[in-house]
Amino acid sequence: MATADQRTEPNDVWLPIPPDEIEGLPGGLHYVHWDAGPEYPADPARCVFYAVPYMKGTEVSLRPLARMSRVRVVQTLTAGIEHMLPGLPQMPAGAQLCNARGLHDASTAELALTLILAALRDVPGFVRAQDAGEWRPGFRPALADKSVLIVGYGSIGSAIEDRLTPFECARVVRVARTARDTVRGPVHPLSDLSVLLPDADVVVLATPLTDATRGLVGRDFLARMKEGALLVNIARGAIVDTEALLAELETGRLCAALDVTDPEPLPAGHPLWHAPGVLITPHVGGPSSAFLPRAKRLLRDQLALFTAGEPLRNVVATAD
Repeated sequence: MATADQRTEPNDVWLPIPPDEIEGLPGGLHYVHWDAGPEYPADPARCVFYAVPYMKGTEVSLRPLARMSRVRVVQTLTAGIEHMLPGLPQMPAGAQLCNARGLHDASTAELALTLILAALRDVPGFVRAQDAGEWRPGFRPALADKSVLIVGYGSIGSAIEDRLTPFECARVVRVARTARDTVRGPVHPLSDLSVLLPDADVVVLATPLTDATRGLVGRDFLARMKEGALLVNIARGAIVDTEALLAELETGRLCAALDVTDPEPLPAGHPLWHAPGVLITPHVGGPSSAFLPRAKRLLRDQLALFTAGEPLRNVVATAD
């Protein structure tokens, strides 16, 4: 990886976090703050390192990129990079697109566990009962003794298993794009899903959105899930066929806990809001108090590598 351009004009770094709030930024670069405001903080043509504003949408994130003729690195603060892929042809040859693998592990894994427990123990039902001033005791399913299938065993999937360990699950089964072995046991390929799904009490989706996973959870996938199973999606909404999921929810055969939906944001009046057995949170897997310190650390570390001319971490694409 080449070092920052040494020409006399400034080598700008665009950060979505004010630079004076990030301790230890390397010297030799000019830092500016832009978090998707209407005005640019500097000429985009001087930017060599663009840290993309967090969760501001594709249109806003790509807006300055066409004018960043000297950019060498585009760094997202999300694990998914599908919102930036349309901008790849606009980037200069050799410029690298990096994701934020590892940044959201703790926060997203926490939410996955929260959704599992809340859905199984019917916390939404208790909240509605509290709002109505009604005492509604009864037995609910526990996570203990359940079989959990994690679809997408990257850093977030592994962090989810970390948090499942104390809960006495009967088993945790891991699935990723390709098979491999880990210290915890085997990771099965996606092609094994058809034989793994019927045994799972809880299916957690933590896989990236790709051509291979778009619509992965469709009619056949859902039909293979056992009756009464819980589907948890903390990945991307488009991995699930919403109409197929609605059909299963309406029968009461399956339950779901969704941090992401398709469409998203979920519009008012959409039938998913009121489908039986569904718990919905508004894409809050990443935004928590865990985000900012990890985002600062990621940016500081990547910029240190950039200024030293060393290979960057989490490179997912390079412009032609």
